Amino acid sequence: MAQSTPPALAFVASPRPDAQAALAKLQARYNGVSLDEADIVVALGGDGMMLSALHSVMDSETPVYGMNFGSVGFLMNDYVEDGLLERLGSAERATIRPIHARGETIDGYPFEALAINEVSMLRQSHQTAKIRISIDGRERLAELAADGVMVATPAGSTAYNASAHGPILPLSSRVLALTPISAFRPRRWRGALLPHGSHVRFDVIDPELRPVSTVADSQEFRSVAWVEIREEREKNLTMLFDKGRALGERILIEQFQS
Repeated sequence: MAQSTPPALAFVASPRPDAQAALAKLQARYNGVSLDEADIVVALGGDGMMLSALHSVMDSETPVYGMNFGSVGFLMNDYVEDGLLERLGSAERATIRPIHARGETIDGYPFEALAINEVSMLRQSHQTAKIRISIDGRERLAELAADGVMVATPAGSTAYNASAHGPILPLSSRVLALTPISAFRPRRWRGALLPHGSHVRFDVIDPELRPVSTVADSQEFRSVAWVEIREEREKNLTMLFDKGRALGERILIEQFQS
């Protein structure tokens, strides 16, 4: 019986010396190819490296398999040099969709970006941010006074969103988390769960007096006037996990951590 051709692997790594050393070994051992030629991308580093790798395949939607060289590595598998092709062959898939942000600065500069974890609005100065929140064209909160506010995906709900006391969302849930950051008024507002097809709009109140930035994963836009956020339905990104360690299970376990 003819053996199937092994997948072409591209390797990317964080700047850490140990990740770079592993990169050199794996490229030589598994005949690493360029990102454009890859069937699977193997990312070596922490969760930030996984996000970077996913952004790099946003157009091709090539699956990404991560191996941990970071401090947390929630999105990563353990690093083992041997048996990589076998692990990839039995890996479990987690498919996610990013969210799309488009907006404008107070100077009229338009911007847009895709985020895998969250899009955040953050105050830039000592002044509390004041933000009007609308959902699907209807005003839902006339004024949120806070350090900021974010929209998080299920895949990103265990990251910054959880640190801001937002809900952890099962990966299969068809919702987005709308989470305030250190809300001052209304003080007891804890955010909302929104259908995944919702269009969220943030309008900054007094943006010159109270400047606010927008951060979409690692991209930052300063002094914004407004931002609209929606799920990007045309993009389906795939992460690969060792059998029995799928992302959905990890997110479920995270909900029971103290």
